[in-house]
Amino acid sequence: MPEGHTIHRLAEEVRDRFAGRPARVSSPQGTFADAAALLDGSVLGGVDAHGKHLFLGFDALGPAARGTDPGDADETAGAWVHIHLGLIGKVAFDGPVTDTVRLRLAGGPDGARTMELRGPATCALITPAEKRAVHERLGPDPLRPGDDPERAWARVSRSRISVAALLMDQKVLAGVGNVYRAEVLFRHGVDPRLPGRSLPRPLWDAMWTDLVALMREGVRRNRIDTVRPEHEPEAMGRPPRVDDHGGEVYVYRRTGEPCLVCGTPVRTAPLAGRNLFWCPTCQPPTG
Repeated sequence: MPEGHTIHRLAEEVRDRFAGRPARVSSPQGTFADAAALLDGSVLGGVDAHGKHLFLGFDALGPAARGTDPGDADETAGAWVHIHLGLIGKVAFDGPVTDTVRLRLAGGPDGARTMELRGPATCALITPAEKRAVHERLGPDPLRPGDDPERAWARVSRSRISVAALLMDQKVLAGVGNVYRAEVLFRHGVDPRLPGRSLPRPLWDAMWTDLVALMREGVRRNRIDTVRPEHEPEAMGRPPRVDDHGGEVYVYRRTGEPCLVCGTPVRTAPLAGRNLFWCPTCQPPTG
């Protein structure tokens, strides 16, 4: 499942390509056809991202809907398409039209740019009130300016649940997935099994600040890189990491390989249905 930096990068790309102009909206697959017909021809007025959720905002319903009943159009003005990619969802730009595309946007400055959405867990037309409800059930997102880490700390500091599990709970902290979870815990020497209420406040503040920086870099580079300069391949004289997820990391998917800092084999164990990765030397048990 894509982590939050991927969704924010998608939001930037959609905004740059389509925002402020009328869009042709369709659903070649047919599943989203009724909603697409209502939106077709309307202006994409805004794009938003929160955690792993992407929102496409349309200023008003399209010409087809406005031609039926102006009152209905007023009721749905400012509608949003809510997208969650889930495990298999994909977004492609300027790709071919196929019957597997759930949602297709076409437009842009030259009218020829496209966005194709396939296989999402969620693709739904929602009202502004329904969009607010999604935001309200999500925790703060390190990539959303103004989001308050205090909200997450209030949950973490009272919880007996492990820090590792809390970091993956989107109601606590939005956008952090398995890679960022493993890496930020390693970078700060935190035992992933430590209960949230045992995490010192200065460590939480440092982890939040680090996530903001790492995830912003993930948006910029379109990949997750978490190792410090002294542990880069060139600095250590080691080959670059080869992995579908890309990027240089300390522990994620490095089970049995030597820790880049101390040489101890990286360990893994299941936690809440996901694999947890850590170095038992650099992240020793506490208490």
